[in-house]
Parts: sequence; C-alpha cells; structure tokens
Amino acid sequence: MKAELRSLPRTLADLVAQHLVASGRFLDDDPELAYQHARVARRLASRLGGVREAVAITAYLAEHYDEALTEFRAVRRMTGNHEVIAMMADCERALGRPDKALALTKDKHVNELSEPTQIELLIVAAGARRDMGQTAAAIQTLDVPELTKRTRAEWLPRLRYAYADALEEAGRTDEALVWFHRAAGVDGDGLTGAAERAAQLEGLEFTDLDEDDTVLDDEYFEEQDEVEEDDEDLADEADLDELEDEADEADDAEDEADDADDESDDEAHEAADEADEAADEADEAEDAAEEAEDAADEAGDDLDEDGVDEFDDVAEGVNDSADDEGDLPKGAEE
Repeated sequence: MKAELRSLPRTLADLVAQHLVASGRFLDDDPELAYQHARVARRLASRLGGVREAVAITAYLAEHYDEALTEFRAVRRMTGNHEVIAMMADCERALGRPDKALALTKDKHVNELSEPTQIELLIVAAGARRDMGQTAAAIQTLDVPELTKRTRAEWLPRLRYAYADALEEAGRTDEALVWFHRAAGVDGDGLTGAAERAAQLEGLEFTDLDEDDTVLDDEYFEEQDEVEEDDEDLADEADLDELEDEADEADDAEDEADDADDESDDEAHEAADEADEAADEADEAEDAAEEAEDAADEAGDDLDEDGVDEFDDVAEGVNDSADDEGDLPKGAEE
C-alpha cells in the first residue's frame, strides 16, 4: 500500500492514507463508518488496488454485498489477488445466489489459495448447499481431515461449528453435540457460540438474573450500601489525611527552601561587605602612597633651596675676603 501511495502527489497521498487508517480503526466496532472512509479514499485514488480492496472488505462487513462483489472483482483484475474468492462466494450466497457461490468454489485459482482461505471457501460452499436443501452434501463437504487437526488456527473453531450445525440440521443430534463441544474446546474467545449451542442441546439454558429472581431481600442490599458508604467515608478520610500530610510536607520543604535562600542571601551580603572593606583598605593604602610621594617631593624642593643659599653665602664670603686683603693674584682673580 505504501508503494502505491508513493505514486500520488504528497498532499493527496497523505489524505488518502488518513482515510484508510480511519477505515481500519473503525473496522471492528463500526463497519459502516469504516466503509464510508474507504469510499472517500476510493473517490480520491480509485486506481490504487489497495484502496479498492479496502472498499471491498468494508462493504462486505457492512453488508453492502452488491458493491463488495463489484469491488472484489476489481481487486482481482487490478492486483491478481485471488484470496478474495471466499468473500466473493459469500456475497453471492448473501444475495440469494447459492449456485454462483458454488461456481466460485470451482475457480481455477482455488488450489493456489492459502489454507485459511480454502477452509473459509469450504464453509461457504457447505452453506450454499444447505441453502439449496442439500444438507447431506453440506456435511460431506465439511467432512475433511482438517476437522481433527491439532492447530490453534482461527479457522478451526469455525469449521467444527459449521460441521456441528449441519449435523444438527440433519437430525444427527448426538454427533452435533460432540462437535459443538469440540468447537467450544478450541474457541477460547467464544466467538462461535459453540458452548451455548452445546448447552441448548443438553437442555441447559444460560439466563441472567432479573430483579424479581433474586433470593436476597432489600435489607441485605441496604446493609451492603451502608457498609459501602462507610468504607467510602473511611477511604475519603484516609485520602484527606494523606493529602493533608502531603501538604504539610510540602510546606516544610518550602520553608526549608526559604531558609536556604535566606542563608544564601546572608552569605552573599557578607561577601559583598568584605569586598567593600577590602576596596576601602586599598583606597586608604593608595592615599597613603600619594601622601608619601607628596612629602618626598616637598623634601626635595627644600633641599635644593638650602644648597643654593649656602653656595651664595660662601661666594659672598670669598669676595669679602678678597676686598679686605687687596688685589688677588692674577690666577685667583680669574
């Protein structure tokens, strides 16, 4: 089917696929709705064999036998799939044409069919024989080695049930009872209803208890209701207590989380304060360094002025001495 969808434009292929998926989803619970989805897919992509097969099967299950038969023929023509022969024969039988159903059982492709399809075709052929009043021929058709085969195949309960049903119609009740039991023995899901048919032949009936058939009085039910109400109240109280405990635990956890957040905030503030103090100390150290540098500069200036003054004083002293002593030697004057 995926390969066929790839032959369509992407958007169209997605739309067709959606309807086919929906058809398969509703196939067991709502065959009519499944059939409608398949019809939409056929309107969008009628040339795809997989789409036509989906329409055929859903029409068959929804009991639209005319359309199902037409679609099954199209499927055989388009895809070469002959596994639909059994359903085609059943459509012919449902349409009141048992002779055409029997004709399909002699199709040239019957020997190519899988074992499940061949068994279904036998069941349909036996039903067609019974429709024509040929009950003995129907029994003979179903009297095959597969009746006693050890297998868990889905067709085995149906084959044994059809054989037992034909035996009962022929008046062979004891044999029919045996085969109804054998059918029930391999029908774990109870799809055939073989166990009920066996019980009916044995004179047993499965009935549901009505309100008037009960052997218990109203007081019992009232007491049971009271007990159930008490149990429900206790259960509600227990649930309430449990919810309250959970709420308290949640509050405690929230408080612990808040405390943890507060501690984290305090630690962050302390770290910030320490950083501020360190910055202040660094600023103070920088100010002290600047003050020391200024003091050094001032000391250097004072030292220069004092040296100049001393030199001037010495020079003046020398000049004064020269004036007092008279003319200096020629080299000294220079």
